[in-house]
Amino acid sequence: MPRKAVVLVSGGLDSATVLAIAREQGWERHALTVDYGQRHRAELDAAGHVASALGAATHRVVRVELNAFGGSALTDASIAVPKSPTQGIPVTYVPARNTILLAMALAHAEVLDADAIFTGANAVDYSGYPDCRPEFIAAFEQLANVATKRGVEGSPVTIEAPLIALSKADIIRRGAALGVDFSLTVSCYDPDALGRACGECDACRLRRAGFEAAHLPDPTPYRH
Repeated sequence: MPRKAVVLVSGGLDSATVLAIAREQGWERHALTVDYGQRHRAELDAAGHVASALGAATHRVVRVELNAFGGSALTDASIAVPKSPTQGIPVTYVPARNTILLAMALAHAEVLDADAIFTGANAVDYSGYPDCRPEFIAAFEQLANVATKRGVEGSPVTIEAPLIALSKADIIRRGAALGVDFSLTVSCYDPDALGRACGECDACRLRRAGFEAAHLPDPTPYRH
């Protein structure tokens, strides 16, 4: 029997590549998508398409009201999504998001008796986000194994972050080699009602530059 893994699937190209990596490694994949009240809702639909296309055994969507706190351009409509590069931690950082997403994945993993949680955290393109860094992943894994029944009984859960040190171009090349259909994915922080990407936010710029550097066509429908 294959070992079970919970894979956080956002609908973006990073998590799609991670799901494909878990498939390549032979894991039984249980996709988990968190609807945290983000403004860019198109990615939630994309997550379902990605999970289905890459053969997830199950796909669960859970709701957490992070927009009740705001504090980010992704959860507070009064904060504009920046359309030019910024310095430091950007306003698109969602306070404690990855901590909360991993905690929910940990609960799901414990109920499923899964051995691993896969996340698309990446420290190269998103180095401004404190919860996408290797030290955060290592610290969460340590926490997970003193905070759960599995952990204290000697069956630790590992946190797998296979993209942590890859560039966006490397991620795209890896996903393409594993058969990821990137046309199913959504990266934009500010898509329009038709789901077209703005082409100007940080996520759009990183995505476009990644496809260019990988020398692969970008299937994204941009409105600009």
